[in-house]
Amino acid sequence: MESKFDVQNELLSEFKNNCKEIYDIPKKYFTHYNVKRGLRNPDGTGVMAGITRIGNAHGYIINEGDKCSIEGELYYRGYRVDELINGYVNEGRYGFEEVSYILFFGSLPTPKQLEDYDKLLDTYRELPPRFTEDVIMKTPNRSIMNKLASSVLALYSYDENPDDTSFDNIVRQSMQLMVRLPIIAAQSYAVYRNAFCGESLMIHNPLNNHNTAQNFLRILREDGKFTEEDARLLDLCLILQAEHGGGNNSTFTCRTVTSSGTDTYSAIAAAICSLKGPRHGGANIKVQEMFDCIKANVKNTNDDEEVAKFLKKIANGEEYDHSGLIYGMGHAIYTLSDPRAVMLKKYAQEMAEKRGFGDDFRLLETIERLSPDILREKLGLERDICANVDMYSGLVYRMLGIPTELYTPLFAIARIVGWCSHRIEELMTAKKIIRPAYKAITHHTPYVSMNER
Repeated sequence: MESKFDVQNELLSEFKNNCKEIYDIPKKYFTHYNVKRGLRNPDGTGVMAGITRIGNAHGYIINEGDKCSIEGELYYRGYRVDELINGYVNEGRYGFEEVSYILFFGSLPTPKQLEDYDKLLDTYRELPPRFTEDVIMKTPNRSIMNKLASSVLALYSYDENPDDTSFDNIVRQSMQLMVRLPIIAAQSYAVYRNAFCGESLMIHNPLNNHNTAQNFLRILREDGKFTEEDARLLDLCLILQAEHGGGNNSTFTCRTVTSSGTDTYSAIAAAICSLKGPRHGGANIKVQEMFDCIKANVKNTNDDEEVAKFLKKIANGEEYDHSGLIYGMGHAIYTLSDPRAVMLKKYAQEMAEKRGFGDDFRLLETIERLSPDILREKLGLERDICANVDMYSGLVYRMLGIPTELYTPLFAIARIVGWCSHRIEELMTAKKIIRPAYKAITHHTPYVSMNER
């Protein structure tokens, strides 16, 4: 006797076989109708879709119609990110909270403004009563990103004024989400370990006078302990991933959903779902998986020829996930360098040597050095290709003892500041629903009555 599952699979297979062709659109149509696939121009530049004051990722210039490579630069409200980070390092202090202030309010805070801002964030950090028990613990999820999205949507129910899109209310919601998302992520991972890995359940709560990096590490680790070196390096990662202009997929998703007039929780949940994808935030996991595959299959990782041979197999779709992608290489904007990768590499190297990850760090450098020529040859390209931030972020997280399941959630914990800033800007300035055009290539099909089919 067939089970319900067997019947479902049989019927589903029949339906799928009958409709595969209707979802196939030949490439010639995109050329014929001048459709910018991926909202990209033929030279790889993005289709201009908006104007922003928030962030700017600068990786090339157009000179007399030609795209020319330059060293990458990243700006938050006009401030160069490398200058901000060097300032925080030289002054011996954390920077993520100050960066969030810059992105939300547009300028560097005075010492008094930053002190008051930190105090305000502390009042917002605690989750609503029984949120951990009722939302996080009762519905464990194998994907922490999915758990983040559903938890953010659930916060709508605890907000006394969730649909108000006034400036004051959106800023309040933005700051609350910024400080609560790390708590949700770390606690969700504890529940995941208990539900799916058979580990004991240990739940920590946030502490006041602890910043985002410190609270995340404290809640994540069973003993609640962390070093200042750990927290400062994580703080650096959060700064580098806080914002990246309005055109990246998750931020554009947030702005698109925001343009409909919906609530903050829906817009941010949509952005989280976008970031989960392996072509976006999920790429940091793919880099580490690819890295482990290379280590397992290359006998001498100090031999450039042997490493290059295996990288060519990856590029040809013969190894790792057969996608033909060398993860961590290439970016839609950056050409000669990704400033985030440059800064992360600079500050991670010392810890890598100190903690026994020196060989891993050098292998990543080798991949970064050899991959551009391999990819150019395979794809027939002449343009420059550089490592992106994902190349080194995974190793940093591994050195900090952060599990793979939390790599992309950490990206979300940082990027929520950019998302919320762009949401506010979209609401305050655009005031028009985003609605691009799609060319329909179907023709009228006459209806046929049931008894004649």
